[in-house]
Amino acid sequence: VFEQGAWIKVEQLKPYHLHKEEMIKINKGKRFQQAVDAVEEFLRKTKGKDQASSHNSNEEKNRRNSSEERGKQSAGEEKRKASLSEGKLKKGTGEGKKRVSSVSSERGSKSPLKRAQDQSPRKRGRPPKDEKDLTIPESSTVKRVMTGTVAGFKWPPSVSEPVKDSDPHFHHFLLSQTEKPAVCYQAITKKLKVCEEETGSTSIQAADSTAVNGSITPTDKKIGFLGLGLMGSGIVSNLLKMGHTVTVWNRTAEKCDLFIQEGARLGRTPAEVVSTCDITFACVSDPKAAKDLVLGPSGVLQGIRPGKCYVDMSTVDADTVTELAQVIVSRGGRFLEAPVSGNQQLSNDGMLVILAAGDRGLYEDCSSCFQAMGKTSFFLGEVGNAAKMMLIVNMVQGSFMATIAEGLTLAQVTGQSQQTLLDILNQGQLASIFLDQKCQNILQGNFKPDFYLKYIQKDLRLAIALGDSVNHPTPMAAAANEVYKRAKALDQSDNDMSAVYRAYIH
Repeated sequence: VFEQGAWIKVEQLKPYHLHKEEMIKINKGKRFQQAVDAVEEFLRKTKGKDQASSHNSNEEKNRRNSSEERGKQSAGEEKRKASLSEGKLKKGTGEGKKRVSSVSSERGSKSPLKRAQDQSPRKRGRPPKDEKDLTIPESSTVKRVMTGTVAGFKWPPSVSEPVKDSDPHFHHFLLSQTEKPAVCYQAITKKLKVCEEETGSTSIQAADSTAVNGSITPTDKKIGFLGLGLMGSGIVSNLLKMGHTVTVWNRTAEKCDLFIQEGARLGRTPAEVVSTCDITFACVSDPKAAKDLVLGPSGVLQGIRPGKCYVDMSTVDADTVTELAQVIVSRGGRFLEAPVSGNQQLSNDGMLVILAAGDRGLYEDCSSCFQAMGKTSFFLGEVGNAAKMMLIVNMVQGSFMATIAEGLTLAQVTGQSQQTLLDILNQGQLASIFLDQKCQNILQGNFKPDFYLKYIQKDLRLAIALGDSVNHPTPMAAAANEVYKRAKALDQSDNDMSAVYRAYIH
């Protein structure tokens, strides 16, 4: 089966009702559950339409029967009038008989045909419309996920429009089956392509990599990856799952063992990884670590030669990433910055948001990799733009987290229920997965890191410095930064960012 620019193997098509429970157990990603919700909503709406259609069909049948009786009566009346007219004719008796006989014959031939059409079996419970026009409505949950966070999205062309064979990008589909055998499968497809914004930035909409195994066509280029922390581990795992050839390196070599078992190759030094791979990604903690990785002994720069590609996914400042780009390019290499927005869970699920800038050709070459690790990637132009945008995003996130902690502690000291506060927030305009998860962390006292507190404080510090460089005030970020610094002083650095709550209760 060929669907909107990608092949779907026939054996992957399974009856929805027979395999629903099995597939839910296998695919535990949030996007897959949302897909199931959309199918269930479609089935409920279809059932409602079937009932309404059945009622309308009965009414239509009664109207046809009544109309047919009236037609029979009218035909009888016309027949009697024709006989009287025939008796009054002075000549042309034979012709008159022939004419009446012809008219009667015509009626006789038409009436059974009409009855045959009226009584032809219609598919029970199906609306009187062409099956090809049947569409699956999106649930409100799916609409929120698809539209809430993605800028620069353009809806795909209609099914009737031709799909360009040259488009290398990716599709996202949901299979469902109704209870009616006449329509076995309906596909929801979203053609995912590069979309230009007025600002010149570009976004690649990528499918949920957990939705259908093997749906990404991996690049034939050899991929290297340096840094297997909270984010890097999930990224490498998804690259391997989607069939990429990956060589890994980490400062603590033991972290590589799991990925070696999954099929990755081991690199002894960053220089060796870069020299043996076509594209090397790196994801490390801060500006100092990013510089040491490139410029240090046996570092990335030593493996760079003309044509080698380096993609830095670390969240650092624009000055750092610009310096790294210059030294890579000076050796004939190609450079792309691509920091990621998300957390450990989103990294594991292949649902990160990638912000890229630098070599546009390299960005395109990384397409299958970005699709494997993320749901969306944006190309933001020249080197440094992605670093700035990433710091702004994390500044907003870090400030919001501090405000959540402040609100929960204020509720507690004023005698209000923290759980009730969360319930109220979850019913209002601030409702989000981030809000609910971080509040649950606080209420349960579970601060296992999903995004290290020390890293969000680092990003706040760098965002404040970015504001200073252009003489722009950042008082909210500065206040939040002080709260995180206090939390670090209380030994919360290696806990989740939600542990900033403890800065308010000590």
